[in-house]
Amino acid sequence: MSTVTITAADINKLRQATGAGMMDCRKALTENNGDFEAAIDWLRKKGAKVAALRSDREAKEGVVLAKTTADNKTGIALCVSCETDFVSKNADFVAFAQSIMDAAIDNNVKTAEELNEVSINGQKIADLVNDKLASIGEKIGISKFERVDAAYVASYIHGANRMGVLVGMNKDAVEAGKDVAMQIAAMNPVAIDADAVPADVVAREKAIITDQVAADPKMAGKPSEMIEKIAAGKLGAFFKENTLTAQAFVKDAALSVGDYLKKSGDVVVTEFKRVALG
Repeated sequence: MSTVTITAADINKLRQATGAGMMDCRKALTENNGDFEAAIDWLRKKGAKVAALRSDREAKEGVVLAKTTADNKTGIALCVSCETDFVSKNADFVAFAQSIMDAAIDNNVKTAEELNEVSINGQKIADLVNDKLASIGEKIGISKFERVDAAYVASYIHGANRMGVLVGMNKDAVEAGKDVAMQIAAMNPVAIDADAVPADVVAREKAIITDQVAADPKMAGKPSEMIEKIAAGKLGAFFKENTLTAQAFVKDAALSVGDYLKKSGDVVVTEFKRVALG
């Protein structure tokens, strides 16, 4: 047991440094004979235990951010998740998430794992997350991380930090970048065009559509070639609805997104990422 006198000022100093609760700070200092650094380590270890206990909890709320570098050649989108919307709407938590985003951009981070090792004011982000977990009592973490590099990258945040979009393009296109990012947020395409749809997605959709066509009573006794032809037509409709350049442009349904991009100066989308809560 500690024989060192723990003052209110000591407790407040530790609380300000870690964000942990007053009673936890008192206990940390008491258990470590007033050693400030050892108390911080004790609280981090306590936070790790809390994280382990909460590993089965679902963190479906949080803050989604999307930001580009000053030259608009790199964009990062990430989600700092938590368990409740009460926490996600808290100004301090939003500011915490923003500080992580700023660190990601400033340090040219490429992965979530790399981001956790970046330091903010001398502390690793992984430790800051752990401290925040201990102070608020919810499972939190960097649950999603995406990066886009291109000649020009546009970013867009939708719905009070509930969704973020990055769009990579072949040239500077501020207006088109914003419009296409909003399109992606609203319509959630699976790929840029039909050629870019993952093979497993195509195979799954084709199997489902073929089974649906074959099960139609009107197709009873029809040759397999006819069923395959009808299924191919329906697969084309899937591509039109679910690939970016083939989709109807939300701001002018008379145009496809591909048409809009061509009218905007032969702009080409090279990559996109969409990060949403849940």
